[in-house]
Amino acid sequence: MEEVNLKPSRLAKRASYDSEQIYSILDEGLVCQVAYVENGRPMMIPTGYCRIGNKLYIHGSVGSHFMRSLADGREVCLSVSLLDGLVLARSAFHHSVNYRSVVVFAQAELITDEQEAWDALEAFTEHVIKGRWAEVREPDASEMKKTMVLAFSLEKASAKVQVGNPSDDEEDYELPVWAGVLPLKQVAQAPITDPLMRHETPIPDYVANYSRGK
Repeated sequence: MEEVNLKPSRLAKRASYDSEQIYSILDEGLVCQVAYVENGRPMMIPTGYCRIGNKLYIHGSVGSHFMRSLADGREVCLSVSLLDGLVLARSAFHHSVNYRSVVVFAQAELITDEQEAWDALEAFTEHVIKGRWAEVREPDASEMKKTMVLAFSLEKASAKVQVGNPSDDEEDYELPVWAGVLPLKQVAQAPITDPLMRHETPIPDYVANYSRGK
């Protein structure tokens, strides 16, 4: 792969290459955007993911054109973003957002090792909601054959973070306009039981606690 310059050209002070910060953002997010070139045209697909060590994993159908395209080893860019707040300034020009994001440049590795593929699917399920894998039916041999797992190294990954209050031009601080930060947070709502449930099964604690923000 051609060497990629991870250093941002603008507001470089917000960039971080600390692996723990990169991991924490990836572990909190649920969806990544995968960008690549297909027949000379740009493509970008959102998908779920999980992280194990210094690798990010995605999975999909072996018949998926998207998955098969990535499996050929082409260069891709993956990104995950978390929006933490709206930064409302006194001037329209200085409005912004507080956020945490990760960008990864990598090539897909097709996982052929059965144990690694199994571990990735378990990690994916636990990434969606911790405690789920131990309760549900595990994939059978037929389902595993229908599933493709791809891994992406996090060796070429960087984080970018913005926090703080609005920064206005000095003369604009005299304007009688409210300024500040409106914090944003993704919050789970009350669980909705599947109407096709055939048993009087209580809502698991890990689901109930998740909806309470625990």
